[in-house]
Amino acid sequence: MNTKFFFAGLLLLGTISACKTSPKTTVMDNPLLIEFTTPFGVPPFDLIQPHHYTPAFKLGMEEHMKEVEAVINNKEEPTFENTIVALDKSGALLTKVSRIFFGLAEANTNDSLQQIQVAISPELSAHNDAISLNPNLFSRIKSVYDNQKKFKLDATQTYILENLYKGFVRNGANLSKEKQENLKKLNSELAVLAVQFDQNVMSETNSFKLVIDKKEDLAGLPEGAISAASDAAKAAGMEGKWIFTPTRPSMTPFLQYAQNRELRKKLYNGYLYRGNNGNAKDNNIILAKIISLRAKRAQLLGYKTHAHIVLESRMAKVPENVFTLLDKIWAAAIPAAIRDRDEMQQIIAKEGGKFKLESSDWWYYAEKLRKAKYDMDENELRPYFKMENVRDGAFDVAHKLYGITFTEISNIPKPHPEAMAYEVKEADGSHIGVLYLDLFPRPSKQQGAWCGAYRDHWVKNGKKITPVVTVVGNFTRPAGDKPALLSLDDVQTLFHEFGHSLEGLFAENVLSTTFIAQDFVELPSQIMEHWCTEPEVLKSFAKNYQTGEVIPDKLITKLTNTSYFNQGFISTEFLAACYLDMAFHSRTDTSLLDIGKFEKDFLTGKGLIPEIEPRYRSTYFIHITGGYDAGYYGYQWAAVLDNDAFQAFKEKGLFDQATAKSLRYNILAKDGTLDPNEMFFNFRGRQPDITPLMRNKGFIK
Repeated sequence: MNTKFFFAGLLLLGTISACKTSPKTTVMDNPLLIEFTTPFGVPPFDLIQPHHYTPAFKLGMEEHMKEVEAVINNKEEPTFENTIVALDKSGALLTKVSRIFFGLAEANTNDSLQQIQVAISPELSAHNDAISLNPNLFSRIKSVYDNQKKFKLDATQTYILENLYKGFVRNGANLSKEKQENLKKLNSELAVLAVQFDQNVMSETNSFKLVIDKKEDLAGLPEGAISAASDAAKAAGMEGKWIFTPTRPSMTPFLQYAQNRELRKKLYNGYLYRGNNGNAKDNNIILAKIISLRAKRAQLLGYKTHAHIVLESRMAKVPENVFTLLDKIWAAAIPAAIRDRDEMQQIIAKEGGKFKLESSDWWYYAEKLRKAKYDMDENELRPYFKMENVRDGAFDVAHKLYGITFTEISNIPKPHPEAMAYEVKEADGSHIGVLYLDLFPRPSKQQGAWCGAYRDHWVKNGKKITPVVTVVGNFTRPAGDKPALLSLDDVQTLFHEFGHSLEGLFAENVLSTTFIAQDFVELPSQIMEHWCTEPEVLKSFAKNYQTGEVIPDKLITKLTNTSYFNQGFISTEFLAACYLDMAFHSRTDTSLLDIGKFEKDFLTGKGLIPEIEPRYRSTYFIHITGGYDAGYYGYQWAAVLDNDAFQAFKEKGLFDQATAKSLRYNILAKDGTLDPNEMFFNFRGRQPDITPLMRNKGFIK
């Protein structure tokens, strides 16, 4: 998951939040309101307290509004410089405070931050609306847009102007005063509902625990999973027992290896029914309201559906193009999933089982099928995937591609004591930026993995402001005397988010305003995943944590042979979530849905087999409340791009310098400042081809 905040002079966030009463704070007492004197100007995380945020938000909004009013009141004819650039420079304090607050609200929240987040949502929503719906500001932007030919803008300026203008239109600038008032109410309500939905998911995730007190119920589990569960129980004051939770590092090995079928089902249901338990944290009504309000908002703005609003600025453009891509892959994925299901059912029969395979059984019998077909147990890989080695492997790939280096920094404030900080430098030693890695799970952190930024690259008064990027994960912790040993999926996830960080570090935008198409944004991350399973790269970092032995060729061969294994399931569960997202947001009906019934009826109608659940069921699908609404398909859209782009390296060399340079400067450095179709064409020399994706999934030869 990638979470990015984009500021176009005004806040364009749908789920950003705002203020509540707090102790009176002077400017000098508030570390958010003075210039940071920390190494590389990173936020002074160790000094910032919850009560600092409210006055900082309020002052940030006040300053931002004054700066916007100065743009509006400029008596000169509107130009790109005095309107678009001036607007881009506004809101610096609010941007700074927002990035720090929301970065920590995701990665290290607490009751105080959650209360602030809920309380401030309507205030920031109103602030956004006051800017995006200001008729005089829009008039100046429209004047520049209508007269852009006489300003002789370059490609980047044209791209920024067109997206800024159309963004104002999508935010209601052309509506009547009465309709704008209705829009403000919708935006305010949506902002609060999104925060409530996400906080409910976190609460439900943290509250469910599978407590095991009989050692025989651990049969089949790898030692690392048992040690981690023991450590979790000790931390909860239950020494001598074992705790498993619906977080991926805890749940996945249990579903893969625990022999007790009923316990596997119990844990899986704890994951599957989050936000759907009929309690105070139930998300059914909240999501139904969100979908209804988004549909009403779309119609108010003159669009057919919410999806049409979202997709207008993306590569897909309209929902029909999304469904066409999903259908093409779905048609190949379902038969592959059915073949695997039938083979797993045969294993159950051979073992004397008298039951039908269920969704909670899939991981367990998939491992048995993998073992039977390829003599491959994923646990064979874990000893070679020590977290520190995987991290260094990602750094080494970036060094070989781009010449950059990563030097750990110890004397620097961190967003959490467990986070690691690195200075990133060019080959010539010049400073690029700071990278934080915060990789282990904790109750104060949202689930999943993502990349964000506490500060973006931009230029202020001719001076380059370097980025401060963060990669956040929920990987398996060290347990007992074992270090953190990652699964193959974890390795790919770490490389994925690291790919996002490279985009943030390499950005060369002169303005802070960028418009990254969300179905393009996963290209920089997903292309990095390809390197981590290349034999040459594996041998550089995959070393046995006990002996130092490099991963043997025999194991690499097994890994290569299983690259197509379970692709039916992997693609089907993912596509099911994509379909669900698009189905919700392609509705014209504004009535409140029965979420559970809609989900079941729609996915059954698509032909989803009952043995597979969507990767994210509706009530814990935080992507669609956190910026990926009508956008979860973007991972699959970008998969077409990244598989095709990586093919260029396969053709010219894994670390071919000319290809790497082209990727960096045509895509990573330019993303958000040029049309994505143009960027891809500049790199590949043609439009994207779906063939490499289908071949790499094993769906075609």
